[in-house]
Amino acid sequence: MSEQPRNDHYNDKVTLKLHKEELQISKKWIETANVKVYKKSYTEEKQILVPVRREELIIEKEIVNSEGETNKNIETICIPIREDRIEVTLHPTLLEDVEIYKNQYEELKDVIETLKEEKIHIETIGDIRLTGNIE
Repeated sequence: MSEQPRNDHYNDKVTLKLHKEELQISKKWIETANVKVYKKSYTEEKQILVPVRREELIIEKEIVNSEGETNKNIETICIPIREDRIEVTLHPTLLEDVEIYKNQYEELKDVIETLKEEKIHIETIGDIRLTGNIE
């Protein structure tokens, strides 16, 4: 009697490898501006609520016992896929134009002064006749 190969489907072995992504967060300092201030600056803090969305991949598995009945134990795995990132951009708005310049101008001004003038004056005593004009 020869041996026949077994064609038993229950003996075929299939292995599935399940992977899990782990989230790794890192931060990096970047220089966003190089500011030189020549005027006096005032700061004001603004608080704004911004709605953000996230998208996750949900994997749920139910534990099945050997009789094929579903057990009430459900295992859930949530994997973040996408999310909104908030970007803040500051736009300068012109508040005032301040011009600094020199201006030269002329004006006419009235000046009033008292002027002295001396003139010759001759006093005579007695009967003297003067001829000619002395001035």
